[in-house]
Formats: sequence, structure tokens, C-alpha cells
Amino acid sequence: MKFLVDHNIRGQAKLLLDAIANQGWLNVIEIHFVTFEEIALTIDSSDRVVWRSAQANHMILLTANRSAKGEDSLELVLCEENTLDSLPVITIGNVDRVCESEYRERCVNRLVEIALYVDNYLGARRIFIP
Repeated sequence: MKFLVDHNIRGQAKLLLDAIANQGWLNVIEIHFVTFEEIALTIDSSDRVVWRSAQANHMILLTANRSAKGEDSLELVLCEENTLDSLPVITIGNVDRVCESEYRERCVNRLVEIALYVDNYLGARRIFIP
């Protein structure tokens, strides 16, 4: 499963991916974290463009704080464009706590669960972790 990492949580994403690797999950399931640069997105891309890019590239968007206001806000995009086949957006509930090992482990467990059973989450719109 591929996760598109929002541009402002790259450090936290590295901690999460390192924990996934250290727990041996990469021997069980393919998990890749992809940056904006890798799919030619700029950091000022609208939420609509980011969401559409994630969907087009069959990636789950991993974020912390996409906008809730405006015509291109993530909430509006999900209301307007989400289908039963859309991959969910995963939002880290408290991104500042990812540096805490217990919180990070809970996030990792949820990420792995979602990656393993992604079909169960299609159309879910947004999932908050941990």
C-alpha cells in the first residue's frame, strides 16, 4: 500500500515508517511512503489537487491538518468527490505526539491494519488515528 505523505509531516512520517520497519511489518506487507515531490505536487497544491492525485495514484493520503474551509477544502472535496471505491484519508489526531513511542506504536498499528484490510476502508472518507 502506498501512502502519500502530506508535505508538513515528513519528519513524523519518517518516524512512523521506521517503526513499521523495526516491527517487521515490511516483511509482511508492502508499505511505501511517497512524498509530494515524487508525484510532482507542490506544497501549495490545493486539497482538491492533493486528494485527486492520491486517488489517481492509488495512494492513501496521510495528513495532519488539511483545510476545512473553502471550495477546495478537504472536507468539501470528500463530500463532493468521494465514492464507495475511494481510498480513505488518514489524519493523525495529534501529530505532535508521534515522537512519543506509545502514541507512535498506536498509530503504526492502525496504519498497518488499514493497509492490510484496505478494502474494508474504501469509501470511508476520513479516518483519524490512532
